[in-house]
Amino acid sequence: MSTHLTTVAGVAVDTRHFIGGERVASTETFTDVSPIDGSVLAEISRGTAMEAAAAVAAAKAAFPAWAATPRAERARLLHAIADGVERRLEELALVETTDNGALLRSHRRGVMPRVAHNFRFFADWLLELDHEDFTTRGHTNHVTWDPAGPCVLITPWNAPLMLATWKVAPALAAGDTVVLKPAEWSPLTASLLADIATEAGLPAGVLNVVQGYGSEVGDPLTAHPDVRRISFTGSVPTARHIAASAAANLTPLSLELGGKSPLLVFADADLDLAADLAVEQYDNAGQVCLAATRILVEAPVAEEFTRRFTEKAAALRQGDPREEATDIGPTIHPRQLEKINGFVRRALEAGARAVIGGHRGAGQYYAPTLLTDVRQDSEIVQEEVFGPVLTLQTFDDEDEAVRLANDTRFGLAATVATGDADRAARVTARLVAGTVWVNCFFVRDLKAPFGGSRHSGVGREGGTWSFDFYCDVKNTVTAPKGFKDHG
Repeated sequence: MSTHLTTVAGVAVDTRHFIGGERVASTETFTDVSPIDGSVLAEISRGTAMEAAAAVAAAKAAFPAWAATPRAERARLLHAIADGVERRLEELALVETTDNGALLRSHRRGVMPRVAHNFRFFADWLLELDHEDFTTRGHTNHVTWDPAGPCVLITPWNAPLMLATWKVAPALAAGDTVVLKPAEWSPLTASLLADIATEAGLPAGVLNVVQGYGSEVGDPLTAHPDVRRISFTGSVPTARHIAASAAANLTPLSLELGGKSPLLVFADADLDLAADLAVEQYDNAGQVCLAATRILVEAPVAEEFTRRFTEKAAALRQGDPREEATDIGPTIHPRQLEKINGFVRRALEAGARAVIGGHRGAGQYYAPTLLTDVRQDSEIVQEEVFGPVLTLQTFDDEDEAVRLANDTRFGLAATVATGDADRAARVTARLVAGTVWVNCFFVRDLKAPFGGSRHSGVGREGGTWSFDFYCDVKNTVTAPKGFKDHG
């Protein structure tokens, strides 16, 4: 077997970059470790400015032909990639669970099917993308979405392949070429995606994958003058760095960043439903940007809500994510585990009380935690923990509920539990958030706009909003006369 291949969960994965249709090795590597048991999975090619430049050059060279490819052919190739994902769904699920520690059952049933759906949805949306012509003083206005050029897509570790293809699929559908830079803590399924795209017939250079650290390969990618779009999902500090890097070239950005989302539970809510929604926030060990980590409960029902919540949380099973019965897996990396533990430790020292959890488990596991007796201006309420840690506060009326909900620098999502439709309408209208769920959570349609407000992001993607970002939207105005008759 090649020294550049590693076997993960019985699946061969190439550890090199994928540039211009070829596998390219770096002289240096970085170590990829499984969060499940700390075992070394692979030594991954560690990209530098040289690989970044080569990948952008490959994307630039491939762009004219790909941009000129008819919509129907681009859509066909995206469907062929989706077919390849479905054929290898079990392999992708096994590799990603081993690499990032998320539940295997979730990867099999939800995440990897969504990966395929990302490609199918944007392939189909491309074929329907249209704007009705309109007239201005007899002149015809015709709107088109023109491919923009090479895109750099930088993706996170908490749902590696799903969030990568949420960007890759619309960019390719739009006629752009792509340089994908996956997170260094979970790079393996991005490499498999390159194989699948090649097998589907995607032309060389249209999709490139470069691995490595942000400071070494990410910076030269985002600062490259030939890059026409940058899409990033991750932390606010990294987004600031990317935005500063892109500013020199005025490269348009789409940023989906952190969250500190609220779950508002009113006294008229179905408390069992509300408790279920709250427990659901422990999904993926709390490593979900959309998670409603701030539970806000109307005071008269706070005690009863807490009782039901703790009963339901006690039934959760934490353990090996490859086992069907497991509900919560490990934290992605020792650094992330230490970050989570630091947040909770400081909160407890400041007077917070742990209703459940509040401590580390064995290995890279952190116990599901609910903290109460927290101040609104405290670190644990204001800053994103990105782990299985929730806080609980009470409110007396709608105004206070909305004030507390909006009182952070974030605005990614919010969830409202209430039995009163009029109240739901009043409250949701006042919440600062890119997505609001009422009596439900994580219902996502790819037609819907997705993004955050305030420090939770810049821009929206999804449906036509994705094409608005990945394309140069052009309006052509034609006079009613002036053409010569060639008949």
